[in-house]
Amino acid sequence: REAFRREIISLKERRRVSVGPVISFVFENRDTIRFQVQEMARVERMITDEAIQSELDAYNPLIPDPGELSATMFIELTDDAGMRNWLPKLVGVERTASLRIGAPGSGNGGFDVVSSIPEASHEENLTRDSVTAAVHYIRFELDAGEVERFAAGPVELRVDHPEYHYGTPLTDITRVELLRDLRP
Repeated sequence: REAFRREIISLKERRRVSVGPVISFVFENRDTIRFQVQEMARVERMITDEAIQSELDAYNPLIPDPGELSATMFIELTDDAGMRNWLPKLVGVERTASLRIGAPGSGNGGFDVVSSIPEASHEENLTRDSVTAAVHYIRFELDAGEVERFAAGPVELRVDHPEYHYGTPLTDITRVELLRDLRP
């Protein structure tokens, strides 16, 4: 377990992207989800097949298919004042993340924008009109051309919410790591 835990921590470091002062993303894959399910089973002392199956049913939809990226969006706040300030302001933030692929004026006529799609089953439970949740599950669906432009770079992960406008270029290490999800 300890060796697998160290491997997942290293993997998540390559797959974590901070965007602005309070939002970060961890791009999920089969290994990160497997670790999450194992940790939930361990922490909650799940011993029945039914309990473990329930966790699998909740988390398996977060494993990306080829041509997709799946991410957990975290609003990282550690104090009550920050939560009272940010969570009401960021309602709908899960719909405002995007990938900007390429560069303006590049050979493809500019950059492509791939918008986030909230994970439907989780959105149903997390979305409220007056305050957002601190965790959202989203995905990005890229066509074959967008995957190849993603491979060539540059790629910027953005959040363009009325109350939060930030972007972060993906490092080459992160981009190469995420290509493993995008390419079959």
